[in-house]
Amino acid sequence: MSAPPKKPESAGVGAPTRARIAERTLRTDRWWLAPLLTVLGLSVFVVYASVRSWVRTAYFVEDYHYLTPFYSPCLSDSCVPGSSDFGTPIGELPMIIPLGFLVLPFLLGFRLTCYYYRKAYYRSVWFSPPACAVAEPHGTYTGETRLPLIVQNAHRYFFYVALVVSLINTYDAIRAFHGADGGFGIGLGTLIMVCNVILLWAYTVSCHSCRHVMGGRLTHFSKHPIRYRLWTWVSTLNTRHMQLAWTTLATLIITDFYVMLVASGTISDLRLIN
Repeated sequence: MSAPPKKPESAGVGAPTRARIAERTLRTDRWWLAPLLTVLGLSVFVVYASVRSWVRTAYFVEDYHYLTPFYSPCLSDSCVPGSSDFGTPIGELPMIIPLGFLVLPFLLGFRLTCYYYRKAYYRSVWFSPPACAVAEPHGTYTGETRLPLIVQNAHRYFFYVALVVSLINTYDAIRAFHGADGGFGIGLGTLIMVCNVILLWAYTVSCHSCRHVMGGRLTHFSKHPIRYRLWTWVSTLNTRHMQLAWTTLATLIITDFYVMLVASGTISDLRLIN
């Protein structure tokens, strides 16, 4: 008995079974605008965050305890005095290593593996595909089954680290309620840091992994009313995950930039109390 004939291997839009259309797309609208804006937005954040993470200047305001999130927690002897509330278990670091090296790779992993960001850079950077009804240039598709994309499956683990980092950012925001005389105080920097950490929490808990933790494995919601309630809250917030993903990129830059301006003496912090 002869073996059945082999099916032709998939080759994307160039597969033998696909219609032969020479044009990349028949769309006449500006379909390329969304991918372009995504690339520009992500590039601005990556360049800014990279520069600020390596410069090691103007990241802490001692008078008001403002610490930029790009350097938190600061655990090295290289950190400026007062910026290391969790101690300095790590010695001096060479300039090539950012002072926030302990958490930055995990936060980068959390963002890179985020379901929304996958969609964003798959379309805008890898053109897989760049838009609906627009052919992608790749001849084959392996999904997230091989390196490097198989790392995307570790998103749930990056989520747990992101929770810890959010707690640290919350501590930094509480610590920012500090006056120049050592007592209680509120400044514009305090409000910026609080707004940033609230939005970071909203982005983190609106994550699909958090939604799965809340109720993804439940068979009967009626038997777990508390987890069901939490699941519904997270599900509602999850519908805003894309907006929160972009908003938090902006608030991270705004928070860091404001701390930099105050720490460098370029501007004075607008004090509301003390």
